[in-house]
Amino acid sequence: MRYNRSVPPCPVIPVLIYPDPGLAADWLVKAFGFTVRLRIANHRVQMRAGEGCFTIAEGDIVPNRSSVVQVRVVNVLTHCERARKAGAKILTEPKDHMYGERQYNAEDFYGHRWDFTETLEDVDPESWGGISVNL
Repeated sequence: MRYNRSVPPCPVIPVLIYPDPGLAADWLVKAFGFTVRLRIANHRVQMRAGEGCFTIAEGDIVPNRSSVVQVRVVNVLTHCERARKAGAKILTEPKDHMYGERQYNAEDFYGHRWDFTETLEDVDPESWGGISVNL
């Protein structure tokens, strides 16, 4: 894949719609600890979530709950408290799962849903009912 400084360097780039991308970017930095990669006027903002990328675009489409953005973080408990203090709606509190992850779900100020996950340990997928394919 060729490199282009004008495009996020990730192979999959979700685009989330907000009425005010600049305001959304500022809130997402404060609440979830993301970083801004590139601002294009106020109609588009490229964001970083660790090694991942997503774009915020201007629009008036209301989120319809058909998708959730999952982001890996280092410490889910600390992350959840940061999000809560910034006004995120916590949908599910942090919980440890049999597949080795601690996760919580949140909704941002515009209604987009986020799933934050922290790896606690490497667990064999077959031990909890998964089926390994092309790992």
